[in-house]
Amino acid sequence: MKAVITSAMVLAAGLGKRMQPLTDTMPKPLVPLNGRALIDHVLDRVADAGLSRAVVNVHYMADQIEAHVAARSRPVISISDERGLLLETGGGVVKALPLLGAAPFLIHNSDSVWIEPRGSNIARLIKAWDGSVMDSLMLLAPRVTSLGYEGRGDFQLSANGQVSRRLPDSDAPYVFAGVSIAHPRLFNGAREERFSLNVVWDKALERGRLFGLLLDGTWMHVGTVDALREAGRLLDDISPSATDAGQTHRGVT
Repeated sequence: MKAVITSAMVLAAGLGKRMQPLTDTMPKPLVPLNGRALIDHVLDRVADAGLSRAVVNVHYMADQIEAHVAARSRPVISISDERGLLLETGGGVVKALPLLGAAPFLIHNSDSVWIEPRGSNIARLIKAWDGSVMDSLMLLAPRVTSLGYEGRGDFQLSANGQVSRRLPDSDAPYVFAGVSIAHPRLFNGAREERFSLNVVWDKALERGRLFGLLLDGTWMHVGTVDALREAGRLLDDISPSATDAGQTHRGVT
């Protein structure tokens, strides 16, 4: 029986140093893009995809994020408090596991947004999830069409959807788009300490249980002030019918 995915982990605890000076006075998840905080782009899309619960981890300027998400009505939000120690992406998820439960769940970076003209990519990711063969399913974007990304790519993608790492001194066609589905078993044996999700992804890759799905649309990594401006200009170019108050969530996340 296919697992029902109802929860998301939103990674919002980072220091946002690359977004300075904006993050001198606010945490990066609250930086506005096109009139809304980055974290609201994420949480709106999570709710629109049918996920009813989200866990948001906090560290830098945690009080501001807690107050902001407390004003939301959906999804239902729990806070994973990392004020005492910033645990990075992998450790942050491990700390939040008791709040996320035993079912597979979504993991979403708070600075990952995209334009999706043909429907929900999160819904597509959930539909493609198969826990019998996958420990993690990540959303991938074409490197050459991604905004705010200047690297050499992250992954190759096979015909059956399995991913492999970029080889040294080479380019890869796809970049991780900041969103994935994980089964809790992905973190078996992991401790509540600082480590990157890359650690558990590499273990899943060795087992042949790391898969990818191509994003349908234009991915924007809003990690710097320049990328924020560029994303804002791109969103301004979208027709008003796709971004007005009644339809914004269908066009942008």
